[in-house]
Amino acid sequence: MSLPKSYNPTEAEPRLQAFWQDQGIYHFNPRSDRPIYAVDTPPPTVSGHLHLGHVYSYSHPDFIVRFMRMNGYNIFYPMGYDDNGLPTERLVEKRLGITAQSVGRDAFIQRCLAVSEEAERDYQALWQRLGLSIDWRYTYRTIDDLSRKTSQLSFLDLYRQGRAYRQSAPAIYCPECRTTIAQAELADLERGSEFVTLAFRLPNGDALPIATTRPELLPACVAVFVHPDDARFQPLVGQQATVPLSGQRVPILADPDADPTKGTGAVMCCTFGDQADVTWWYRHHLPLIELIGRDGRLTDAAGEFAGLTTTEARQRIVAALEGRGEILGRQPVAQSIRVHERCDTPVEYIVVQQWFIRVLDEKETWLRAGDQVRWTPEHMRTRYREWVQGLNWDWCISRQRYFGVTFPVWYCADCGAIMLADEDQLPLDPTATQPRHPCACGGMRFTPETDVMDTWATSSLTPQIVARWLAEPSLYARLFPLTLRPQSHEIIRTWAFYTIVKSHYHFGAVPWRNVLISGWGIAGEGMGKISKSKGGGPMAPQSMIERYSADAVRYWTSSTGAGKDSVISEEKIQQGARLVNKLWNVARFAERFLMIEDQRPKTDDQRLKIEYASPSPIINPQSLIISHQSPVLSPADRWILARTQRLVRRVTDLFQDYDYAAAKSELEGYFWGDLADNYLEMAKHRLYAADHPLHAGAVATLHGVLLTITKLFAPLFPHITEEVYQGLFRATEGHASVHISPWPTVDEGLVDEAAERLGETLMAIATAVRRYKSERSLSVGAELARLDLAPDDAALADLLREAIPDLVSVTRARAIAVVSQLDAGLDTVEVGGLRLGIAR
Repeated sequence: MSLPKSYNPTEAEPRLQAFWQDQGIYHFNPRSDRPIYAVDTPPPTVSGHLHLGHVYSYSHPDFIVRFMRMNGYNIFYPMGYDDNGLPTERLVEKRLGITAQSVGRDAFIQRCLAVSEEAERDYQALWQRLGLSIDWRYTYRTIDDLSRKTSQLSFLDLYRQGRAYRQSAPAIYCPECRTTIAQAELADLERGSEFVTLAFRLPNGDALPIATTRPELLPACVAVFVHPDDARFQPLVGQQATVPLSGQRVPILADPDADPTKGTGAVMCCTFGDQADVTWWYRHHLPLIELIGRDGRLTDAAGEFAGLTTTEARQRIVAALEGRGEILGRQPVAQSIRVHERCDTPVEYIVVQQWFIRVLDEKETWLRAGDQVRWTPEHMRTRYREWVQGLNWDWCISRQRYFGVTFPVWYCADCGAIMLADEDQLPLDPTATQPRHPCACGGMRFTPETDVMDTWATSSLTPQIVARWLAEPSLYARLFPLTLRPQSHEIIRTWAFYTIVKSHYHFGAVPWRNVLISGWGIAGEGMGKISKSKGGGPMAPQSMIERYSADAVRYWTSSTGAGKDSVISEEKIQQGARLVNKLWNVARFAERFLMIEDQRPKTDDQRLKIEYASPSPIINPQSLIISHQSPVLSPADRWILARTQRLVRRVTDLFQDYDYAAAKSELEGYFWGDLADNYLEMAKHRLYAADHPLHAGAVATLHGVLLTITKLFAPLFPHITEEVYQGLFRATEGHASVHISPWPTVDEGLVDEAAERLGETLMAIATAVRRYKSERSLSVGAELARLDLAPDDAALADLLREAIPDLVSVTRARAIAVVSQLDAGLDTVEVGGLRLGIAR
């Protein structure tokens, strides 16, 4: 084979992707005895178009997977789609302009299925175009039958363990999405607000000033709290205060959670404004006034304000208080509020019947489990621990929506008992199926549970779903626990935590051995995460790939390390395109020399055996000899080979530590600075002169270092490296693809620190000569009449004499001599312990 005349990524990348698929290059082999590297790939939520932020995070595990594949691992790398639950419903509502109420539950679910299938085809097309080395035979959807069966069986098991329970309790509620949500689905939003200081009245008629940002909750005020050590209010504890406007009387109570520095130090407790209200309600057994309904409007408990939204009620109630003279002051304030992360709507707390999974009583268990996992970067372990330590709620898994995994549950219409489905009925929809047996009370009438499960209740089982726990138990036994969980940092509190919870409850083990955390691809400074449900950012990934190539985009995604956010940079992608083009040009340059097969090094142990030639002050072919058994290497050859061994060792260590960004930096520095800009220039004369005594050494060295850098680049830039490998190396290497060829290993016989030091000196000379030419407006290729080298050290002088052929090539000097003293009249340049004399 040979290289094409040109490299057009728009043509080459799809062609190579088709080749990989046709040849099964990325297929997992369940019959192989090689060690398995199994990935719990994050299933993207079906909520809109994928954006460059997804491309950023999904590239990172692919870098590691490709490295592991070349190191002999049997890779299990599936893909899934998280296509059940609220995000997909909101996508359908937005895209089709419908709601479940407008078209009916069944029709709405069918629309959700259709929209999600269309989106998933687009997702797969992007992932394939990016070059992810996925085994597409192992693809799942969180709404498919196996996923629903797995999730429903998990629920039954947790219920029987006493870990899942149902109760009527305050729950976090999104009025926009009209569903309860979990603590992990909250986000903080900064906004301007105001403290309104109200005049509560004491029994003696004095005013008790209380500042609040939510005066609309006054009709639900059930107590006033002060800190027990706050001397201002100690005499008032145990008395009652009259609530302004409504006139109800409430107790004044002491609690250490009251903040004496916030507002006036006295705070009203309403059912419910925030988590503190809920905590006080439980702790002090306060009455319940349900003020906000599921539609986000005030209930009849608000009297004349019933039916208003909270915003409308706030305005009306403040106006009424102003009219009665019960406002003591108003002050603007910056406020952080809790919002639903999906829609940025401020959440409320309402009392509803919900299903929960117990997590609060096992905090130490979750902390120990987190410590059994290797976190990359390590500081993300702290983020996980802080989340566990800050838990205030059990995990609420009920959602008042339609498109999701249903609970396999009915309620007896006669006695209210919970009826569970039989395992062999799963998966099922309780609204379409009845229990097989009567209730213990004899009742035969049942009410189905119409809530669906939180999407995390299913995606927390991805290790079981991808490894096919229920479908292929023997495969699952080989894969579990999985090797790697890649995910972004904001869902440590959801996906990582909930997966650890489920794995512990069901199997008593952690679900994976390693977690690789990615940051966000962000649109610009201070702009935060891009959201596919909110537009997807400034540049579409497909257009960037078509304009610059998938490998160029991967260059940007590999430029920032694990856990770090990265600004989407078209300039960085352009740099990647230049690197791809340069690698192609180097390969095209090398092709004319490497296609002569008998010039490859052929020794019993497949190493280059180094033969040293006699030094000479001037180029003199007769003073150099060639071994009949192996090529003679010049100092530049020995330097680049030794430098390559150091590179292999360093890059291998970095990839093993999941530090793909540092690996890319090392590779790029070597490729541009050592190989392309210096070694190739030092070797050019010898490469072109087939009768040169050092020609074979240059060819053998070029073959070795170009094959090595091609393989080292392969995890990051799979397309250009495959094209180079197929054209230059496949015939002699024997592997169908560079991506299943062996990873380079260090050849200790080529490690040579002295050669590396000399190479640094040769590069310094080359750099000094280039600068000399530039300062005199000479082209880099301009010839010099003479270059004299005057080293301070005799040993260096001998080495430089041997390196004259390399220096002639890189400096374009017609004559080079190593001298003890520079002649007068030469232009002089200082390079460390070396003086150069140059004549034009």
